[in-house]
Amino acid sequence: MVQSATVSTKIPKQLKEKMHRLKIKPSKILRKALEDEVKKREIEELKKEIANLKPTLEKVTMNDVVKGIREDRDSR
Repeated sequence: MVQSATVSTKIPKQLKEKMHRLKIKPSKILRKALEDEVKKREIEELKKEIANLKPTLEKVTMNDVVKGIREDRDSR
């Protein structure tokens, strides 16, 4: 079962009235917007981590990779 938490925000009364008139349910819209923002920021973090690792990974040769795979297979 997914645990939930409540998040609240204040919006202008006029906006609330328009949402009510248009039968807009904010929970679904806000949930999607928050999920999208979290995903966007996680991607940004991963891009930064990759950029930080790139200089180190560029030093690893194909022979190093093959050697590591061979050693792993031989140790089984």
